[in-house]
Amino acid sequence: MRSATNIPRARLLTCAATLACTFLAGTAAAKDHNVTVAIHVSTQGFDLTRTADAQTFYTRIENAAWIACTRGNRVNLLPVDDVNGCYQKALGGAIRSANAPRLTQLYLATHTLREAAARGIELPPQLAAK
Repeated sequence: MRSATNIPRARLLTCAATLACTFLAGTAAAKDHNVTVAIHVSTQGFDLTRTADAQTFYTRIENAAWIACTRGNRVNLLPVDDVNGCYQKALGGAIRSANAPRLTQLYLATHTLREAAARGIELPPQLAAK
C-alpha cells in the first residue's frame, strides 16, 4: 500500500517541478523582449509617379521613421541604443516596401547605391546598370 501512495506523490512533485521550470523560464525570457514600433503611412491620395506627391510622401516616411526610433518609447519602452541605425533601417525598409521608383530616387539623393542594396531596395533599371 505504501507504494500506491508514493506514485501520486511522485506525479505531484513532477508536475510541480515542471510548472516551476515553466514559470522561471518565462521570467528569464521576459527580460529580453524586443518590441517593434510600427507607424503606418498611407499612400492614399498620393500619386507616387508625380514628383511633388513622392516628395511629400517621402517626408512623411522620414518623420514616421524618426518618431518610431525616438519617441516610440511612449509606452515605457527603453529607447533604442542606436537611433541613427534604427532610423536608417526604418527608412530603408519603408522605401523597399513602397517599391516606387520616384521614392527610390529621393532616397538615393541622400544615400549611396551600396546603402540601398544593403536595405534590399530595388534600383531603377538605369541605375542598376551602373
